[in-house]
Amino acid sequence: MKIATKIEDIQEQITLLKQSSSSIGFVPTMGYLHEGHLTLVSEARKNNEVVVMSIFVNPLQFGPNEDFDRYPRDYERDIELARNNGVDILFLPETGEMYSRDLSTRMSVIERVNVLCGRKREGHFDGVVTVLTKLFHLIQPTRAYFGLKDAQQIAVVEGLVKDYFFPVEIIRVPTVREKDGLAKSSRNVYLSEKERVEAPALHQSLLKAKNSIQAGLRDPQQIISMVSETINNETSGIVDYVEIYSFPGLKELDTLDGEIIIALAVQFEKARLIDNQIITVNAKENKNV
Repeated sequence: MKIATKIEDIQEQITLLKQSSSSIGFVPTMGYLHEGHLTLVSEARKNNEVVVMSIFVNPLQFGPNEDFDRYPRDYERDIELARNNGVDILFLPETGEMYSRDLSTRMSVIERVNVLCGRKREGHFDGVVTVLTKLFHLIQPTRAYFGLKDAQQIAVVEGLVKDYFFPVEIIRVPTVREKDGLAKSSRNVYLSEKERVEAPALHQSLLKAKNSIQAGLRDPQQIISMVSETINNETSGIVDYVEIYSFPGLKELDTLDGEIIIALAVQFEKARLIDNQIITVNAKENKNV
C-alpha cells in the first residue's frame, strides 16, 4: 500500500493510474475506521482495479457546538486496517494541505439539507460538498462508495455529482448490521446493557413499516405513527424524528410513490442512533388497502 500525504504526491499517483487506464474505486473517510468503512473497501475491491481511500477529518463539517479537536483519531491503527483490507493507495493529508489558504469561493447546499439530521447541523453539508469536490478532483475516481446508513449524505452527494457533471458513479452500499439488526455504529458502545437489548427495535420498526407498505399502505402519517409507536413501546429512547421523504430528492409526500426513505433518530441516555429504510413503491398497487 502506498501512502500519500501531499497534494503533489497523490496527483502523481493518480496520473500514473490514468495513463494505465486503471479503474479507481474511492472510499472517502474521516478515519477511526470500523467495519462499515471496511465494507466499503470490500465493495470497491470487487469492481475496480485500484482502491484509493482518503482519511481526512474535515474541519468544515463541524459546527460551533461540535468539537473538531475531540474527534477520535488513530492513524497508526487506520493505516494497518487499510493495508490489511485491500487499500492500494491511502491519501492522508493534514488540514493545512487541504486548506492551505482561505477559500476564495464558497459551496452551499440548498436542497436536501433542511430535513432529518441536516436540520440541526447548519453548514455541515456545505463542508461535505466542499471537501468532496476537492477529493473528486484529486482522485478522479471511476466509482465512489458511501454507506446507506448516512442516507442524507448520499442524497447530497448524488445531487452534487449530478449538478456539476462529475464523471464518477456513486455506489450506495447497504448498512452493515449486527446479527440482531442494529445498525453498526461507534456510538453503540455508549448504550447501557438494557438499551442495547432494546435498540434492535429501531430496525424492527422500519421492517414493520416496509411490510405494511408492501401490503398496500400508502399514507405517510400512518407509517410514521406506526414506527414511532413501536419505538416508544419497545425502547426507553426518546424519538427525535421519524420522517418519510422521496429519495434522493428528500421532498415531502402526500402519498407514497417511487423511491422513498423512512428515516429515524432516537436519543438514548448517552447515544443518539439513526437508521433508515429505502423502499421503491408503486402507488397504483393496492392503494386502497
